[in-house]
Amino acid sequence: MSITLGMPTIPIRGTTVTPGQPQASDRPAVPGLLDRFGRTATDLRISLTDKCNLRCTYCMPAEGLPFLAGPKLLTREEIARLARIAVQELGVRQIRFTGGEPLLRKDLVEIIEDCAALEPRPEISLTTNAIGLKSRAAALAEAGLDRVNVSLDSICAETFATITRRPFLNRVLEGIDQLRSVGLERTKINAVLMPGINDDQGVELLEWALAGGHQLRFIEQMPLDADHSWTRDGMITAAQIREKLEVRYVLTPDEAPRDGAPAELYQVREKSDPTGALLGMVGIIASVTENFCDDCRRTRITAEGGVRSCLFSEGETDLLALLRGGATDEAIADLWRAAMWAKPSGHGINASGFEQPARSMSAIGG
Repeated sequence: MSITLGMPTIPIRGTTVTPGQPQASDRPAVPGLLDRFGRTATDLRISLTDKCNLRCTYCMPAEGLPFLAGPKLLTREEIARLARIAVQELGVRQIRFTGGEPLLRKDLVEIIEDCAALEPRPEISLTTNAIGLKSRAAALAEAGLDRVNVSLDSICAETFATITRRPFLNRVLEGIDQLRSVGLERTKINAVLMPGINDDQGVELLEWALAGGHQLRFIEQMPLDADHSWTRDGMITAAQIREKLEVRYVLTPDEAPRDGAPAELYQVREKSDPTGALLGMVGIIASVTENFCDDCRRTRITAEGGVRSCLFSEGETDLLALLRGGATDEAIADLWRAAMWAKPSGHGINASGFEQPARSMSAIGG
């Protein structure tokens, strides 16, 4: 299916065309990924695979999902080309590799090497469940990886196994420990609190993160599960997260500019010594109840080469066909710009009639 937004023509997957679509011809002649609301995307998320070796309850069914066949995935060369176009033609400054689980890509080290060689060099990060990270951390650091985000919802082995349906907590913790030894010290830990499962473990998780020098970020559970079982009443909100943490700690909003980052940062001090030493920082990503859409600077590429202007988009703009059809860098960049020009003002979760995207987080890429 395709629609015309002035020039060029945009192939769209899985969406319904409605009247009043923004016209690409109305877009100002600027090089970056500008949208109609004045936001420019400089943060690129590239999904390397939709496969994962966990089965987290808020993401994937116990039996898993049908995964993409190898030929449908972006190749190393195609990823490198998109990264080069993004950095050199579109002004992207940060590239994060996601999945699925990106460590399942055997050519991950080479992909990072390709991006680290770009001029200007972007910041390169990785979002991972850390299974298998221990044995690959040194090679990833040497290749040019700057930072790692680890998804970890509990440091209790029993709870971890309940959430992920896999008994691999020790492997995750070993992978995290290995990062510092190879010089990757700015590790962020992403955690989702769920009622009756781990919502009583937030303080414990923060205490562990502070002791290890990691920045913990709590993320509100979003409607991106494959089972479509998410409900607003079944999620722990940012306000509830703060309330739970403040039983033990004093949280003070950080005064540094947020600068488009999804996490609202708080300085952490002991409740027993509220004016005492700063223990560290904690972030809360309130995608649902305190959304930050007005300053969103992200653009996403799925594992099969589709641009998603918003995590909750119903459609994707197909770049893979251009990559494999002999298109020029200029044509690919123009199509990408047109896709981002059509970015909605927000994700619409709080709007009447909101419908959860058909694809889950593992299929989209975080």
